[in-house]
Amino acid sequence: MSPASRAILLRNVRSWGGYGAMLAAGIAFFFWIAAYGAGLSAPAPGLPSPAAAHATNASTLLHVLLALTVILLLSRAAGVLFRKIHQPPVIGEVVVGIALGPSLLGHFAPAAQQALLPPSIAPQLGVLAQIGVILFLFAVGLELDARSARRQAHSTLAISHASIVLPFVLGTLLSVWLYPRFSSSDVPFRTFALFLGVCMSVTAFPVLARILMDRGMQRSRLGVLALTCAAIDDASAWCLLALVVSVAQERVQDALQTLALVLVYALVMFFLVRPWLRRYVARHEGDGLTRGVASLLVLGLLLSALATEAIGIHALFGAFAFGVLIPHDSRIAREFGERVESLTLALFLPAFFAITGLRTQIGLVGDLEGWLWCGLIVLVASAGKFGGTFLAARLTGIGARDASALGILMNTRGLMQLIVLNVGLDMGMLTPKLFAMLVIMALVTTLATTPVIDALRLPKD
Repeated sequence: MSPASRAILLRNVRSWGGYGAMLAAGIAFFFWIAAYGAGLSAPAPGLPSPAAAHATNASTLLHVLLALTVILLLSRAAGVLFRKIHQPPVIGEVVVGIALGPSLLGHFAPAAQQALLPPSIAPQLGVLAQIGVILFLFAVGLELDARSARRQAHSTLAISHASIVLPFVLGTLLSVWLYPRFSSSDVPFRTFALFLGVCMSVTAFPVLARILMDRGMQRSRLGVLALTCAAIDDASAWCLLALVVSVAQERVQDALQTLALVLVYALVMFFLVRPWLRRYVARHEGDGLTRGVASLLVLGLLLSALATEAIGIHALFGAFAFGVLIPHDSRIAREFGERVESLTLALFLPAFFAITGLRTQIGLVGDLEGWLWCGLIVLVASAGKFGGTFLAARLTGIGARDASALGILMNTRGLMQLIVLNVGLDMGMLTPKLFAMLVIMALVTTLATTPVIDALRLPKD
């Protein structure tokens, strides 16, 4: 073996050895935290979320149509306004959702809030929101270039996973203090710690892509690196969340059964569905997205979502997985993704933000102590994302300014964070107070991205 070959082999051994050691250290740390937290106790379960009412009446359809009309008008206006101030329009839509809930409209004009969003329409808006999120996650899967991620150098993989491992570790450490104060005694500490670690690890791939496109950086070296790392982050975070959901939903004796079903699902999707989809898309590529092709893909999306929901790891994962399996660079994927995303962004996601707003009670954060805890959550989340990304980027030879920019970009959470938080609230893993704190964290970390990137004055090439 030549000296050059030996040097390359040694460098690869060091890279993979360091990567493995990082993952092993994160896993070992979590089990240490879980063992320590096993003796902690949390307060008794509180009152249910205010969006849990299920009463209906004859005017439900009228109320739903009125609510959707107002939500869409305000969301559109807020999106335009936030774009003018160089912020992602999705953040304006989130702010509208929160403003229409008990945090603002319900606090200052409760009668108007009840007239616009009465409890009777919460189930209907909730169904629309769930459908929207399922379609959105499918569109995210369509945009994920798995082959490009596999082609990236070891350094890219290390950066993306360092931006997951460090915030995950810090999140599980923070859970030691948050669990006795803001959790519930019917949530096991291990489940709470796992979920909080996932919350700290999320990066919003779609919002990040739009920030880069608005700045003309999506094809720059830094932009491509950020998008690739965020794509790997998204896939890894959803796998982690699927693990948390399965742990939370299943009894100990059923855990192996759930794991086996997940493995069967993954094998069927990868070895049977994936090859068939590739052949089918290649055969119809020339025709584009016909009605027949669209109907079959929607059917596959629904079957995949049904399978993961039946397994017990939420329909979202099935939608995301089915989208990933469709060839990313095909004409069908591009056309289908554009249509699904347009409808989802225009109609369904504003309903999701409205439901999130109904569930978010910023007043629950309460006094100065509550806001200090909220600030600590923001600080830990940002330090974990920025620190993990920055350190890994510097160790792989990236300059300090680009490494800083990459760390800021990876700290963008946005919509993906809200989806994760709503899953946690639905499953009882978050109390309304902690949910509000984490929503604030998602907003703050996303709002900070564009101003900081502007301050760094990064080139667009």
